[in-house]
Amino acid sequence: MTELAINGGPSVFGGVRADSFAPKWPIPYPETEAKLLEVYRSSLWGGCRKYEQQLMTDFAAWAGAKYSVWMCNGTTTLECALIALGVGPGDEVIVPGVSWAATAQTPIYVGAKTVFVDIDPETMCIDPAKIEEAITPRTKAIIPVHLFSAIADMDKINAIAKKHNLYVIEDCAHAHGAKQHGVGVGVLGDIGSFSFQLSKLMTAGEGGCCITNNDDYADKVMRASHIGTSRFNPGVKPPMGLLCHQYRMTEFQAAIILDQLAHQDELRAKRMQQFRKLEKLLEGVPGIRLQKTSCPDDLRAFYFICFILKLEELKPGIDRDTVMKTLEAEGVFLNIGWGYPIYGMGIWNALPELYEKKDTTNCDELMYKRQLVCTGNMLLTDDDVISKFAEAIDKVMRAYAR
Repeated sequence: MTELAINGGPSVFGGVRADSFAPKWPIPYPETEAKLLEVYRSSLWGGCRKYEQQLMTDFAAWAGAKYSVWMCNGTTTLECALIALGVGPGDEVIVPGVSWAATAQTPIYVGAKTVFVDIDPETMCIDPAKIEEAITPRTKAIIPVHLFSAIADMDKINAIAKKHNLYVIEDCAHAHGAKQHGVGVGVLGDIGSFSFQLSKLMTAGEGGCCITNNDDYADKVMRASHIGTSRFNPGVKPPMGLLCHQYRMTEFQAAIILDQLAHQDELRAKRMQQFRKLEKLLEGVPGIRLQKTSCPDDLRAFYFICFILKLEELKPGIDRDTVMKTLEAEGVFLNIGWGYPIYGMGIWNALPELYEKKDTTNCDELMYKRQLVCTGNMLLTDDDVISKFAEAIDKVMRAYAR
C-alpha cells in the first residue's frame, strides 16, 4: 500500500490500513481458556452437557425467546426449522436473491423448491411486495434475511404470511441481538436461525441455533437435529415421519459462545454508537450512502457496514472497482463481500428444476455494481479512527463526483 493517494497527495491514514485499528476478530476472552481446559479434561466433549444446557437457557433469555436449540452450524438450523414446520416435497419456499447460499440451499435439502425474489434497494432485505407476487398454492414458507446491518420489514412480511397461511423462518445469521419494535429478531416470525461461523458477531468457529416461542416447534427442531431425542420431552418417541439428523454441537463450542454472550450488549452498543457518528459524518457526501434498515426503531447489530454507491452521481467511467482501489490508497479497505446474488455464486449448482428465479433487478444491480462492505468490528474503533474513515470516503467521493 502506498502513502500517496488521490491526486498524488498523502493518504488519510498515512500508509496504514484503517482496519489495523480494529480489534482482532474473534475477540479471545481469557475466562474461556479455563472452561475449555475443564471440558478437555472432563472427557465430556458432547452430548448436550452443562455448558450447552446453560447456553440453551441463557441465549434464549437474551434473545427474548422461550427456547433455543443448538447445532453444529447455521445451515443445519435452517434445514431443521423447515423440517419442524413440515416443509417438504411439493412445497415452495420464498427467499431473497441476496444472502449466503445456505438460505436457498436448505429448502432443496428437504425436497422443496426455492423461489428467489428481489430485494428492497434501500435495505437490501427481501421486498415484501415481491413476496406477495411470488405466492402460489404451493408456497409453504418465507425465509427473510436480516442482511449485513439491516432488519427485514417483519410487520409487512408477517401480515403477508398471516394472509396466506405461511410460515416465517428468520435468517438471523448477521443479526445477533438486533431488535425491531423492541422485540429480538428470531422471535418476530415462527422460528429464528442463527449462525456462529467464524466471521459472525458471536462465533465458536462454527455453530448454530434455532429460537422460538412455540413449544411444538422447539421440540421438533430439537428432535430433527438430535437423532430424534428431545430434552423438552425426554423418553417420548419422535413423531412418525419426522426426519431426524445428527447435527449436534460440541461442549467446546458451547463454552466459547457462552462466554461471548456476556459481552454482546456492550459490543452492540459500541457499534451502534460509532455507526451513528459515521452516519452523521457522511451526511451530504456525494455518490455513496449507507445501507438503511426497515423501521426507525430498529436496533441494529452490524455484521457488516454496508455502503451503496450512487453511480449516477459520479463522473462517467467511475465504477465500483475504481472507487474501491482509490479508497485502498487512502487506507480504507472496502470489499464486495461474496460479490454475487445467490444464484450467481460459483458454489450455486442446484439443478434448474429445483429453483425458480423471479425478477431480481435490484439483486443484480446492487451486488454486481453498487454494494461495498467492511466488517462490523471497524465500529469498535475509537472516535479518531471513525473520523478518518469518514474523511477518506468523503475525499474520494468528492473527487469522483460529477
